[in-house]
Amino acid sequence: MARWGIVGALAGVAAAGVAAGVAAERALVGRTRKNSEDPYADEPFGPLPYDEAMTVTTADGVELYVEIVEPADGVTVDLGGDSEPEATLIFVHGFCLDMGTFHMQRRYLDPGDYRMVFYDQPGHGRSGRLEDGEYELPALGEALRDVIQQTTPTGPIVLIGHSMGGMTIMACAELFPELFADRVAGVALISTSGGKSESGKLGGIPEMIAGAGPVLGVVSGATRYSGRMIDRARHASSDLAWLLTRRYGFGAKRPSPALVSYVEQMNSGTPMDTVTRYLRTLYSHARYPALAAIRDKPVLVICGEKDPILPVTHSEEIVRHLPDAELVVVPDSGHVVLLEHADEVNAALQGFLDKVIG
Repeated sequence: MARWGIVGALAGVAAAGVAAGVAAERALVGRTRKNSEDPYADEPFGPLPYDEAMTVTTADGVELYVEIVEPADGVTVDLGGDSEPEATLIFVHGFCLDMGTFHMQRRYLDPGDYRMVFYDQPGHGRSGRLEDGEYELPALGEALRDVIQQTTPTGPIVLIGHSMGGMTIMACAELFPELFADRVAGVALISTSGGKSESGKLGGIPEMIAGAGPVLGVVSGATRYSGRMIDRARHASSDLAWLLTRRYGFGAKRPSPALVSYVEQMNSGTPMDTVTRYLRTLYSHARYPALAAIRDKPVLVICGEKDPILPVTHSEEIVRHLPDAELVVVPDSGHVVLLEHADEVNAALQGFLDKVIG
């Protein structure tokens, strides 16, 4: 998540030693946190209960951390009159985040009637990292296939992806259309994109970074030696990170400080090495043709009205390619709409699941 520049820009500021305004920013953050009425001040953010934790090893050797939540009661699905095994919801998070992105959905649906699978994408959260090279969306699509095969070998699945997680689902659909034809009962795409918009831009990636092209490889290599120093600088400028997260991750004028802090912690917990090694593949993402694999599936598209990272036009373009998809635009919300306006997102998701799996 957060502007593929939230962490990147912050790292640049910190690494360059530009700290002149940090003291003022700290004072502003202190006043903002102290004076805001926060409905989530007592929300128990952090690890949530699960029934099983496991590791899924991808074809390129990355160990993915996975948590499985079993349903309170067994569920069957009626697809075309045939009774099927219980449905599994598989959640795929975005850039610079982790499975905690779905905190509100997991709390809302658990305990409930769904089997749920959550995992941290390569280089994020508690999952491992690539030994070398850049992270590429096709590899993320293959990783999702691996998670499906090793956690849910049979039965229908509903895929729910946020931001880069939605792109991962598209990459998986492009590579394994037969998997989608046979197993996928529905897809929910939240704050994501199929590629560049008509303006030629992919969301909020800073042009000065995205246009670097071949230079990104050099930057990625450099972080092998300077990444730890940059990470320390990022943590030292946590208040600035908090303000940037609020600015680019949320749509409301006064979002919950606790929510902002929660997202900022996920952002700042993503190593700089991971950030730089994802930039090229995110900027080059172009998978509208892949949507053909889900054209005959129920699809829910959700986005924040004020998302500065992937504006509404990106969701509208997805729906243009999938005319039967349902589009939900949440007012006064930004990129992390599923946290900022959890009630609206949960209601839309619940209605979608009721139609798809009963």
